Amino acid sequence: MYGRWIQSYRDLPLLINQWANIVRWEMRTRLFLRTTEFLWQEGHTAHATNDEADAFCRTMLDVYRAFAEDYLAIPVIPGRKSDSERFAGAQTTYCVEAMMQDGKALQFGTSHNLGQNFAKAFNVMFTDKDNVAQHVWQTSWGVSTRMIGGLIMVHSDDKGLVLPPKIAPVQAVVLPLWFKDEQKDGVIKEAEALAARLRAAGLRIKIDARDLRPGEKFFTWEKKGVPLRIELGPKDIAAGTGLVVRRDTGEKKAVPLAGLPTDLVAMLEEVQKSMFEKALAYRQAKTVSVDAWDDFVKAIEAGNFVLAHWSGDAEVEAQIKAETAATVRCIPFDQKSEVGACIKSGKPSAGRVVFARSY
Repeated sequence: MYGRWIQSYRDLPLLINQWANIVRWEMRTRLFLRTTEFLWQEGHTAHATNDEADAFCRTMLDVYRAFAEDYLAIPVIPGRKSDSERFAGAQTTYCVEAMMQDGKALQFGTSHNLGQNFAKAFNVMFTDKDNVAQHVWQTSWGVSTRMIGGLIMVHSDDKGLVLPPKIAPVQAVVLPLWFKDEQKDGVIKEAEALAARLRAAGLRIKIDARDLRPGEKFFTWEKKGVPLRIELGPKDIAAGTGLVVRRDTGEKKAVPLAGLPTDLVAMLEEVQKSMFEKALAYRQAKTVSVDAWDDFVKAIEAGNFVLAHWSGDAEVEAQIKAETAATVRCIPFDQKSEVGACIKSGKPSAGRVVFARSY
């Protein structure tokens, strides 16, 4: 289709974005991460020059980085894939890598500079400003429902989901609590009035007015990962406060009902920030730098991200993978120039790369 659509430099750049369901005949499925059918967002572009294509690749990767960090509260490492790990047919593959709670890496998103490889295979050409026929330079980039798996594995605990406020379908749940039948109507009325005020402040709110014991209600919303719950009983109403409980830390705080909409907005921002900082601190604590092979093996076995020198030799990379099940997750963009010796071969290395086991 690009071959039909593209004739001149005036047709460039060309952008195609799609959401699609994909079927792959996976031998061993893993929920969210590797399923027979999954949903993904995928983009393709065509450009007049390699520099334009590469810049767009990096732009899209930063979109994925920003979404992971600013919305999902998941810190990621942006970088370049090794030649062995890059997408087949790509000139360069960029990626963002995240650490799960077991120390394994999850490739969150990728962006590929396809060069002119596919353009030449399918004869996709354009006439440039000098009236010379050229092959286009293409990119491809995408994320999939594995981001949901990553979200679950980074933040959740033994009680269930823990959702960042920015993407939580319900940001706070109001729980009217009563202990006598004659209290029920009054408490629910106050809860509905409070919920209306919170919705007016732009918050996504739900009321759980089911006639259940408090503990059952608490468990329901803890399991679903709702960032905040507001307990509202007769004593709370009399005191003019609501008991706000954070899902991520379990912290409880009595907050005056009069200023609750404003206070809740601030609390949700704090939860979002805190979840990111907790995940980042965990990754930093589980990231080690090593220079000896025995230390490398121990660090990988302990479930760490390992910063180690690598010569860039594909055979050595394959040997490391065969012996430890660890791969080069990425060559970080912020990699410092540091002369050293390859962790396995002893050959010269210009900098450290990120090794880890992965999903």
